Amino acid sequence: MIRRDLVFEIGRTLIAIALALLLGFVIVLLVSEEPFNAFINFVAGPLTTTRRIGNWIEATIPLIFTGLAVCIAFQAGQFNIGAEGQLFFGAVTATIVALTFQLPMYLHVLVALLGAMVGGAIAGAIPGIMKARWGANELVSSLMLNYVFYRLGLYLINYHYRDSSAGAMVSYRLPETSWLQQFWPPTRVHWGLWVALAAILFSYLFLYRTRWGYALRMTGLNKDFAAYAGISVSAVIIYSQVISGAIAGLAGAADVLGLYRRFQWQQLPGYGFDGIIIAILARNHPLGVPIAALFLAYVRSGASIMSRMSDVSAEMVAIIQGIMILLVTAQAFLAKWRHRSVVREAKKHGLNA
Repeated sequence: MIRRDLVFEIGRTLIAIALALLLGFVIVLLVSEEPFNAFINFVAGPLTTTRRIGNWIEATIPLIFTGLAVCIAFQAGQFNIGAEGQLFFGAVTATIVALTFQLPMYLHVLVALLGAMVGGAIAGAIPGIMKARWGANELVSSLMLNYVFYRLGLYLINYHYRDSSAGAMVSYRLPETSWLQQFWPPTRVHWGLWVALAAILFSYLFLYRTRWGYALRMTGLNKDFAAYAGISVSAVIIYSQVISGAIAGLAGAADVLGLYRRFQWQQLPGYGFDGIIIAILARNHPLGVPIAALFLAYVRSGASIMSRMSDVSAEMVAIIQGIMILLVTAQAFLAKWRHRSVVREAKKHGLNA
């Protein structure tokens, strides 16, 4: 049964992508004077050069972290709309740690990543504690805290760690010992990729191979049953949000330590909200997150190339992206076909019996 469900989900997703691509081509056909050239740039553009492949993978790395962060919270039946603020504050704390401590290479990177996890965990703990202690709606509290940690992070960077000689609102340049080294020239793909893969493995093992992960999943499925079975629902709510925030914090650290080598965001980058899309695409399963992140990053990269290399406007590109994601995430898509196949299978087994 599980295998049949998996095959159905894969087939449904592939059909949805094919339909979305077809609709995207129709839209391009209507608005472009060179629709075939524009659409080829969209579909194949990210794979045409080594640098573009690198850009695709670079864009995937933070999406993996935020997708995992949201998955953890969703599996516990919790909302985490605060991954955006958590990754931002994680990037800030990673910057502060990297600039404050003088440590050997590798150890310096590890300590900076731990600092990012602590910053993200603090930002995630607050809505968890508020929900567990006072019943505060975590959707509202985590959403509002995005702006709290965004402004707090900007204050710390701009007033205490700003490089006044840089000509922009950026931090001091980070010591080289704190960098996540880039390993695939001429791209900027860095060791954050391996950290992301380690986070996937951790999330899977935690959720499906530990008693804490089991308690988290049971709470998400049925909170009342979990409480009746002796699971501390309050503890699950708190530690699910803490772990979610810690993983989101790594997303910010990966970009700062791996790509920019200094803190330079003055606006929220948007990866946290993308994490919600990734989690939905992955059906809240950690092993599905990298595939979903690769897909979304590929669509974004192809759309960006199409807008630069053709006459399709950026606004039209956003519409095409939206259509693709809506079709892929639509739970009711092909649901009747699935229902008929289940009934047909049940009748066959009933007759055989």
